[in-house]
Amino acid sequence: MPKDNLDPSAIAELLSARRAGHSLPAGLYTSPEVWKADCDAIFSRHWIAVGVACDVEEAGDVIALDIGPSSIVILRDDDNELRAFHNVCSHRGARLVPPGRSVVGKLVCPYHQWTYDLDGALALAPQMGRDLDRDLHHLKPVALRDVGGLLYACLSDDPPGDIDTLVEIAGPRLASYDLGQARIAFEEDIIEDGNWKLTLENNRECYHCASNHPQLSLSFHAADFGFDPEGLTETEQAEADALAEAYARYNAYWAAEGLPFEAVEHTLGHATNFRTQRLIIAGLGESQTPDTRAAVALPLGSDRPWLGDLHLWGINSWNHVMGDHAVIVAAYPIAAGRTLVRTKWLVHRDAVEGEDYDLENLTTVWRTTNAEDAHLVGLAHQGVSSTGYRPGPYSRYTERAVDDFATWYVERMRDHGYGA
Repeated sequence: MPKDNLDPSAIAELLSARRAGHSLPAGLYTSPEVWKADCDAIFSRHWIAVGVACDVEEAGDVIALDIGPSSIVILRDDDNELRAFHNVCSHRGARLVPPGRSVVGKLVCPYHQWTYDLDGALALAPQMGRDLDRDLHHLKPVALRDVGGLLYACLSDDPPGDIDTLVEIAGPRLASYDLGQARIAFEEDIIEDGNWKLTLENNRECYHCASNHPQLSLSFHAADFGFDPEGLTETEQAEADALAEAYARYNAYWAAEGLPFEAVEHTLGHATNFRTQRLIIAGLGESQTPDTRAAVALPLGSDRPWLGDLHLWGINSWNHVMGDHAVIVAAYPIAAGRTLVRTKWLVHRDAVEGEDYDLENLTTVWRTTNAEDAHLVGLAHQGVSSTGYRPGPYSRYTERAVDDFATWYVERMRDHGYGA
């Protein structure tokens, strides 16, 4: 994205004003110019979560996605290969496909009917003469990687090479769930009235969970997200000790089953920001449902008990993969104060609604959580937009990941020319 109408020096000043261990200066959340810079430096030059392989199950399946001011199409071609292209006709730049899903034999521009094969080659250009070199006017490809059934795209012609680290770490962890052969049981879009960074910051901590997410908290151990060791009551200390003992047992079981479980943080100093870990599910320990039992009779991938919650964070995404289903979430910037949050619930391809699972039971925890989070993000954006806002300190016990995200953001903006 071009930097027209941006003031790099003003953005650099905001980036420099950020204090370590504190939230960002207000302008980095609220400025439309910073939003444009974010779309340029973050969403156009990094690997962004864009969907799942089962979004496009068969040849001709297409999904179009807006990423800031840009748009891409993801499709499966006639050879069953996954491909992505900029959603731009090579003639005069018209948008080829509207947002959402479609099924096509070819991609046809609605403006002048230039027609493209599913491999991006220009197949037909009416009234352009025989001397038109069609090889010069194919669709512009977008880098696309399938990581265990999760799709990541990079709009840059020079995408970061450390996507390979994500493949190496997350690929084996996701393999046993066979997400590429899963099915989307339900999908929901919500618009949060806040900056995309507030959406991601909210997701990077559970400091707020006990008081704001009563349903989700039933399947989470609060101590998994940090605690002040000096502030624990005797009961809380006993709970923390019991959880540590439980992890010793679970880790031994996961190791014996060949299931990677260790926390891996690929954040500060890396272009492709991700974190992954296998967590114990609280309650009955099966799934993130109202009663913490499995929601789906048919397991994802291999039929093994006590798989826990394999979580994977990314630059714009968070995922919870369990033995019975997966919750796949990605956020996309719409404006400085508006963010699209898209959630997909994946189940075994052969699972039948009403027989193998109840849709309400499957989705209610995260639909409720998303609505609660949207409210909180809206409150946060209202606050940072106020003249009374001043950056506050992060908890070193429960908000370290938020601090790391803010630090990573400043690093990456500077690396792409928006700071000294």
